[in-house]
Amino acid sequence: MDASLLETFVAVVEEGSFSGAGRKLLRTQPAVSLALKRLEAELGERLIDRSSKSLVLTDAGRLVLEYAQRFDGLDRELTNALRELRDKRGGKLTIGANESTALYLLSHVANYRVQYPSVKVEIRRSLSSRIPEAVLQGSLEMGAVSYDPADPCLCSLEIYTDALTFVTSPQHRLAERGKVSITELGMETFIAHNVVSPYRVRVIEAFRRHQVPLTMDVQMPTIETIRAMVRRNLGVAFLPRMCVEQDLSVGALREVAVDEIEVERKIRLVYPAKRKLSYAAQAFLELVGKASEG
Repeated sequence: MDASLLETFVAVVEEGSFSGAGRKLLRTQPAVSLALKRLEAELGERLIDRSSKSLVLTDAGRLVLEYAQRFDGLDRELTNALRELRDKRGGKLTIGANESTALYLLSHVANYRVQYPSVKVEIRRSLSSRIPEAVLQGSLEMGAVSYDPADPCLCSLEIYTDALTFVTSPQHRLAERGKVSITELGMETFIAHNVVSPYRVRVIEAFRRHQVPLTMDVQMPTIETIRAMVRRNLGVAFLPRMCVEQDLSVGALREVAVDEIEVERKIRLVYPAKRKLSYAAQAFLELVGKASEG
């Protein structure tokens, strides 16, 4: 089977369209469409349901996607292994992270690049809930998550302990208060992240337990947009402290402790327990492990 046909199919799925795949692969849309038809003809199965306006995979399409991603992981491992044989630490390191957990990797990546400048590092943005599976399948070598996957096939290393913090704009009525009770927040409009997480659930449960209304009329797709709205005094929010440290240091946001809510947030680096890591990944794990011990 032509590996380029599988690559084209995966690009179509990841980009959600033939035109998007063409832009990613630097090919024309007709060329992408022709490649997919060739793959379907070779397999004898339809991979995409063309009766739908949006991109919907058939059962065969979902199966082929799973194996194509495994193949991509194996191909990457082979490429890395060959490079490492030549330069003793070359290749590429691919780590999955979402918007917030990527921040916890920055200092480690900077130190790693100083020690191993020949290794290419890619932090791939991924939904946190999908990172463990991607690591197990081999499409990611490691992943940074803010929860314990509790999977015996994965190892995890705690690399940072953070906490959710309640933030307001400097103009907010509570901005000058060092501490408040959760009962004082019942009239506030919260700017919420529209991605479900264990920490969002814990905040919701705290308000429910204390019988305080929690108004989340505004939900945003990124932490950056939430920060921007809070800075404009359009609402308040609970956010990971590392994500707002710069705003707090320059006075763009204010931090107020909430008596009844203390949510610790442990950041973990997860990696496969049974699959041998590349030299590049092993070196990163050792570097992060030493930093965490210190």
